[in-house]
Amino acid sequence: MVSINENRGVSDIPKWAISRSMKLASLPLGVAGRGAIGIGKRIGGRPAEIVATELQQRTAEQLFKVLGELKGGAMKFGQALSVFEAALPEDLAAPYRAALTKLQDAAPPMPASAVHEVLAEGLGSDWRERFTEWNDKPAAAASIGQVHRARWHDGREVAVKLQYPGAGPALIADLNQLARFARMFAVINPGLDVKPLLKELRERVKEELDYGLEAQAQIAYAAAYDADPDFIVPKIVDHSGNVLVSEWVDGTPMSAIIRDGSPQDRNRVGLLFARFLLSGPSRCGLLHADPHPGNYRLADDGRLVVLDYGAVNRLPGGFPPAIGPLGRLALEGRAEEVLDGLRAEGFVPEGVDVDAQAILDYVRPMIEPVAADHFHFTRNWLRREAARVADPRSPAAQLGRKLNLPPEYLLMHRVGAGSIGVLCQLGADIPYGAEVRRWIPGLAG
Repeated sequence: MVSINENRGVSDIPKWAISRSMKLASLPLGVAGRGAIGIGKRIGGRPAEIVATELQQRTAEQLFKVLGELKGGAMKFGQALSVFEAALPEDLAAPYRAALTKLQDAAPPMPASAVHEVLAEGLGSDWRERFTEWNDKPAAAASIGQVHRARWHDGREVAVKLQYPGAGPALIADLNQLARFARMFAVINPGLDVKPLLKELRERVKEELDYGLEAQAQIAYAAAYDADPDFIVPKIVDHSGNVLVSEWVDGTPMSAIIRDGSPQDRNRVGLLFARFLLSGPSRCGLLHADPHPGNYRLADDGRLVVLDYGAVNRLPGGFPPAIGPLGRLALEGRAEEVLDGLRAEGFVPEGVDVDAQAILDYVRPMIEPVAADHFHFTRNWLRREAARVADPRSPAAQLGRKLNLPPEYLLMHRVGAGSIGVLCQLGADIPYGAEVRRWIPGLAG
């Protein structure tokens, strides 16, 4: 994302990019410096556990500060990581949440001249005639663009999403540089492997930069969920080039509900959030693939407003047919059949020898929310589960390293893991299992 202030134009992007690279490059240098200090402290007699905790905390503070100051790929990466913050220790998660809030709320806007240029390129030189009211001040900012609230020529309030000039190259450059620093994230969370996440983000960037593809996905969702009692999908009004116009819908941001919402609102949002993600593949052949809280609002009438359709997983046949039967076998404790099914789908590589009961023991805790009639998603539960599969000394972690994630499941896995993280942020207590069985064929038998 290219953020341009009043004294810097599009022609200054190369200088701006060098500045961003220097900030990102400061991350591993800071870790190395703190590591050297830590070694010195240990030699001086300080307990290794205390030194490691200090290193972890200071590294987290620097990471969140730098990601909070930058946008583009850094912001996109921060958003992707944000859904996993519930699995982090609270002393690390707290500064992360604060940095992400600042990142969302304090993005420098494009100058009016740049805004007008993007509008003219997308809607034509007579773009002002499309609106009866226009405000050059953006209402919101995102990783690759900003949103303006305006009034369309037919009287409708609309959200006008504009892509920043140079957003594509900046996004790719950030993600490439962050990939080179992936090992530093092990200092903060030893069980978090960010390389696959960054690889997948790079693969999705091209789709997210294409507002035509985003419009197609939003149109499909809006048709499938039209007049739905639970959801509001804003309808597309117009789109061309790097301009996307859709209906404006108000609501309380999910982030505000996570921060200080009532238990009733937390549960309501959590249930609808899960229902929307689970129902998409069967209702319109799409899976909303960007489950961070910034894309969701709770409308005054109790419906969930879902925004931003730049990242979707196209599943024209719905969820893969093996998911439901495999889940049912695991819930029923049929270890050998679970192993056979995982082998058939490519989760257990050919030639890898694993114990069927060990595989079942590995996956059963992960589907605990599905087995229960009602499940209370909590940060403590997620931290325990994350520690179980992340501690390199644990049998679960050792087994996990032998398993594979087939490419066709990669995005679904990220959405599933991310959505669980959001539900734990909400502290939702909901009939999750019934919702999963409702939307995934073959799970209920």
